Amino acid sequence: MTKITVRFRETNHQISDVAIADDLVSRVIGLMFKKTLNGMSGLLIKPCNSIHTFFMFFDLDVLFLNSSGEIVKIIRGMKPWRMSWIYFRATQVLELKAGSLPKEVKSGMKVEVVHV
Repeated sequence: MTKITVRFRETNHQISDVAIADDLVSRVIGLMFKKTLNGMSGLLIKPCNSIHTFFMFFDLDVLFLNSSGEIVKIIRGMKPWRMSWIYFRATQVLELKAGSLPKEVKSGMKVEVVHV
C-alpha cells in the first residue's frame, strides 16, 4: 500500500504513515480483523462516503472529506460494530486510531494529502 502524510492546513498538525485503500480489495477489507494498525497511523479510503466498524478491535477517529479535502464530518471514538451515516458530500474517509486526531481539528478545515 502507498503511504502518505496528511496535513491539517489551519493547524500545524500532520499525521505520517497513512496508508491509502483505493482498490476494491483494500477498500472492502480496510481495517477489519486487524488488532493494531500494523505500523500505519491510519487509512485513507477512496472513494468512500460511509463506513462500518464490523469485525474491528479498536475505536476510530473518522474524518469524512469532500473532493477538495474539506472535512465534511468528524466522528471521534467510533466503537467497533457500528455504522456511519452516508455523507453524500464526502468522497473519501480518513480512519485514525481513536485519540490520535488533534482536538483543534474541526469540520470545515482543509486536509492536504502529501505523497511520500
